[in-house]
Amino acid sequence: MSKCRQERKQHAEKGKHMGRGFDREIEDSRSAPSGKFHWYRLLQYMPWFMLLLVVDCFACIFMWISDINALRAISASFFLTTVFFFAAVCGALFFLEKGKEKAFWAFLENPDEYHEEVLRRAAGIGLEESVHLLGNILREKDNCCGELQSKLAEYEEYVESWAHETKMPLSLLALLLDNRREELPDSIGFKLEYIENRMGEYIDQMLFYARVKGIRKDYLFESVEAGACIGEVLEDYGPLLEEKQFTVGIPDTRFLVYTDRRGFRFLLQQLVSNAVKYSGDEPRLEFCFQEGEQSRTLSVRDNGRGVRSCDLPYIFEKGFTGHSGEGRKEATGMGLYLAWEIAEDLGLQLEAGSQWGKGFEMRIVFPVVVER
Repeated sequence: MSKCRQERKQHAEKGKHMGRGFDREIEDSRSAPSGKFHWYRLLQYMPWFMLLLVVDCFACIFMWISDINALRAISASFFLTTVFFFAAVCGALFFLEKGKEKAFWAFLENPDEYHEEVLRRAAGIGLEESVHLLGNILREKDNCCGELQSKLAEYEEYVESWAHETKMPLSLLALLLDNRREELPDSIGFKLEYIENRMGEYIDQMLFYARVKGIRKDYLFESVEAGACIGEVLEDYGPLLEEKQFTVGIPDTRFLVYTDRRGFRFLLQQLVSNAVKYSGDEPRLEFCFQEGEQSRTLSVRDNGRGVRSCDLPYIFEKGFTGHSGEGRKEATGMGLYLAWEIAEDLGLQLEAGSQWGKGFEMRIVFPVVVER
């Protein structure tokens, strides 16, 4: 499963981070051994070097025919002069190509008119039009990227504003249920709690989707007590767990992990929500802690419907619902996808296992971080 997921992730990252990939290619090229790279570029002048060598050979032949004794007398000087001349030409071409390369990289990093003019002078008359055309294209692309980033930032702000505005009536509904729950019939109270829970879950999904796809990241990494977060999530899903008559098992041991609290809670919410959605008879939900030298693992296990083996490699795909039976019509295929994206951002590993009809297990692997 992890291999399929990694391949999909690699293809997604190619489109998602094209700009950063281009920057990395530039840095890799610039960090290459400069001497080898520059001398290799001198091969383009090899025909001229060969022409000079041929001229020297003809000069030697002419002197040998005219006066062989004179050739013997000046052979050493002639050889040293030829070597010095070739070295001087190669050195001049080396610094010329180095200046062109420096101007080229500066132009790629900032393709404004000033750097374009510098590159045009370094490139020579034959490439002036090409450099000018490249400058126009790069500036146009930069403008398009700037506009897209601005629109994306505006979209993020709109989504966050809409989500927070929508949470206001949900908070009022939650307050009403807390204060007037005894006055409402059980059936109506449960339906209202279900609506409040589901709408809150969908709004959280929208917020986290905007967060993982956005430019800005506002994660706060700290030591988090996993048991406390589990308790908060179970309290949020309390009415649904009670209605389904869940048996919940939580270890009493203290389990500290280093992560972002909100992101960790979101992961737990998706797992608990799926356990409720696909529960069976006598439903059970168990949390297990395991500590190792290099990592700490939290396992969340239920005895619900589970996932078919043919669907298991794709459960983290965006929009994938699989053959989940009756729950498929209510599934969106976004919960585990967002859980994976959040885990990627937080540096966590998700490992899923399941047998159809026997339950589902998700292991969240946290790296061990030593705080100083």
